[in-house]
Amino acid sequence: MKQICDIYKSSKIDDMYLYVLKTDGISRVPKALMERFGKPKHSFTLVLTPERNLANADITRVLASIKEHGYYLQMPPEKEDYMQEINKSNDKLSKI
Repeated sequence: MKQICDIYKSSKIDDMYLYVLKTDGISRVPKALMERFGKPKHSFTLVLTPERNLANADITRVLASIKEHGYYLQMPPEKEDYMQEINKSNDKLSKI
């Protein structure tokens, strides 16, 4: 199953993206989600197939969500606070 999708970037939340069918646009996205998402900024258009690899999403989940709900919401990755943990355990940094 091949799907032509538009990918939109959120104007409110960094690294949040919305995948929708090009033919539907954002018409099937719930109003409450769009209020949280903000004004969608078109990033690019992709042809999605089950064989395609995506950098930050599972293609199977993306296609299933688009089929069932009309969209797929890619959430921002969790931020790693590992540098703060390193700073806490580093004696030299704590004396500065």
